[in-house]
Amino acid sequence: QVQLVESGGGLVQPGGSLRLSCAASGSISNIYSMAWYRQAPGKQRELVARISSGGNTYYADSVKGRFTISRDNAKNTVYLQMNGLKPEDTAGYYCYAVLKELGVSSLRDYWGQGTQVTVSS
Repeated sequence: QVQLVESGGGLVQPGGSLRLSCAASGSISNIYSMAWYRQAPGKQRELVARISSGGNTYYADSVKGRFTISRDNAKNTVYLQMNGLKPEDTAGYYCYAVLKELGVSSLRDYWGQGTQVTVSS
Protein backbone atom coordinates (compact mmCIF):
# COMPACT_ATOMS: atom_id res chain seq x y z
CA GLN A 1 0.00 0.00 0.00
CA VAL A 2 1.39 3.37 -1.06
CA GLN A 3 0.29 6.75 0.28
CA LEU A 4 1.08 10.30 -0.78
CA VAL A 5 0.57 12.86 1.97
CA GLU A 6 0.68 16.58 1.21
CA SER A 7 1.23 19.43 3.63
CA GLY A 8 1.95 23.14 3.59
CA GLY A 9 -1.19 24.68 2.15
CA GLY A 10 -2.96 27.63 3.68
CA LEU A 11 -4.10 31.22 3.31
CA VAL A 12 -1.59 33.76 2.03
CA GLN A 13 -1.76 37.35 0.79
CA PRO A 14 -1.01 38.20 -2.84
CA GLY A 15 2.74 38.32 -3.38
CA GLY A 16 3.37 35.90 -0.55
CA SER A 17 5.02 32.49 -0.52
CA LEU A 18 4.15 28.95 0.47
CA ARG A 19 6.04 25.67 0.34
CA LEU A 20 4.13 22.47 -0.30
CA SER A 21 5.53 19.06 0.59
CA CYS A 22 4.42 15.59 -0.46
CA ALA A 23 5.85 12.48 1.14
CA ALA A 24 5.37 9.05 -0.38
CA SER A 25 5.33 6.06 1.95
CA GLY A 26 4.71 2.34 1.73
CA SER A 27 6.21 -0.55 -0.20
CA ILE A 28 8.06 1.53 -2.77
CA SER A 29 10.83 0.19 -4.97
CA ASN A 30 11.45 3.25 -7.09
CA ILE A 31 9.72 6.55 -7.80
CA TYR A 32 9.95 7.88 -11.31
CA SER A 33 8.07 11.07 -12.13
CA MET A 34 6.59 13.27 -9.39
CA ALA A 35 4.35 16.22 -10.06
CA TRP A 36 1.98 18.82 -8.66
CA TYR A 37 -1.45 19.43 -10.16
CA ARG A 38 -4.06 21.94 -9.11
CA GLN A 39 -7.79 22.26 -9.49
CA ALA A 40 -9.83 25.40 -8.92
CA PRO A 41 -13.62 25.28 -8.39
CA GLY A 42 -15.40 24.72 -11.69
CA LYS A 43 -12.17 24.09 -13.58
CA GLN A 44 -10.32 21.02 -14.79
CA ARG A 45 -7.31 19.70 -12.94
CA GLU A 46 -4.14 21.06 -14.53
CA LEU A 47 -0.47 20.19 -14.37
CA VAL A 48 1.55 22.79 -12.47
CA ALA A 49 5.04 21.27 -12.42
CA ARG A 50 6.73 17.92 -12.90
CA ILE A 51 10.15 16.53 -12.00
CA SER A 52 11.80 13.33 -13.20
CA SER A 53 13.91 11.00 -11.10
CA GLY A 54 16.95 12.63 -12.69
CA GLY A 55 15.83 16.13 -11.82
CA ASN A 56 14.50 17.32 -15.17
CA THR A 57 11.66 19.76 -14.64
CA TYR A 58 8.63 21.08 -16.47
CA TYR A 59 6.48 24.07 -15.52
CA ALA A 60 3.17 25.36 -16.75
CA ASP A 61 3.56 28.77 -18.39
CA SER A 62 1.38 30.34 -15.73
CA VAL A 63 3.87 29.53 -12.94
CA LYS A 64 7.24 29.79 -14.69
CA GLY A 65 9.62 32.02 -12.78
CA ARG A 66 7.47 31.93 -9.64
CA PHE A 67 7.26 28.25 -8.65
CA THR A 68 10.09 25.77 -8.15
CA ILE A 69 9.67 22.01 -7.93
CA SER A 70 12.32 19.87 -6.24
CA ARG A 71 12.61 16.41 -4.74
CA ASP A 72 14.55 14.52 -2.12
CA ASN A 73 14.88 10.97 -3.42
CA ALA A 74 16.21 9.68 -0.11
CA LYS A 75 13.01 10.85 1.60
CA ASN A 76 10.63 10.03 -1.29
CA THR A 77 9.45 13.63 -1.03
CA VAL A 78 8.62 16.29 -3.58
CA TYR A 79 8.35 20.00 -2.83
CA LEU A 80 6.74 22.98 -4.51
CA GLN A 81 8.10 26.38 -3.55
CA MET A 82 5.55 29.00 -4.56
CA ASN A 83 6.62 32.65 -4.63
CA GLY A 84 4.82 35.71 -5.91
CA LEU A 85 1.45 34.08 -5.35
CA LYS A 86 -1.56 35.52 -7.14
CA PRO A 87 -5.29 35.15 -6.46
CA GLU A 88 -5.55 32.99 -9.59
CA ASP A 89 -3.23 30.46 -7.94
CA THR A 90 -6.04 29.65 -5.50
CA ALA A 91 -6.86 25.96 -5.87
CA GLY A 92 -6.57 22.53 -4.35
CA TYR A 93 -3.04 21.28 -5.00
CA TYR A 94 -2.51 17.56 -5.57
CA CYS A 95 0.65 15.51 -5.53
CA TYR A 96 1.09 12.82 -8.19
CA ALA A 97 3.70 10.09 -8.51
CA VAL A 98 4.54 7.33 -10.94
CA LEU A 99 6.32 4.54 -9.13
CA LYS A 100 7.10 0.87 -8.87
CA GLU A 101 6.10 -1.05 -5.78
CA LEU A 102 8.18 -3.81 -4.23
CA GLY A 103 7.44 -7.13 -5.89
CA VAL A 104 5.42 -5.52 -8.70
CA SER A 105 6.82 -5.29 -12.21
CA SER A 106 4.48 -2.66 -13.64
CA LEU A 107 4.43 1.05 -12.99
CA ARG A 108 1.49 2.52 -11.08
CA ASP A 109 0.39 6.06 -10.42
CA TYR A 110 -0.88 7.53 -7.19
CA TRP A 111 -2.54 10.78 -6.08
CA GLY A 112 -2.41 12.57 -2.78
CA GLN A 113 -5.54 13.80 -1.02
CA GLY A 114 -4.84 17.44 -1.82
CA THR A 115 -4.03 20.57 0.13
CA GLN A 116 -5.83 23.89 -0.25
CA VAL A 117 -3.98 27.05 -1.24
CA THR A 118 -5.92 30.31 -0.97
CA VAL A 119 -4.41 33.60 -2.10
CA SER A 120 -6.44 36.54 -0.87
CA SER A 121 -6.06 39.88 0.86
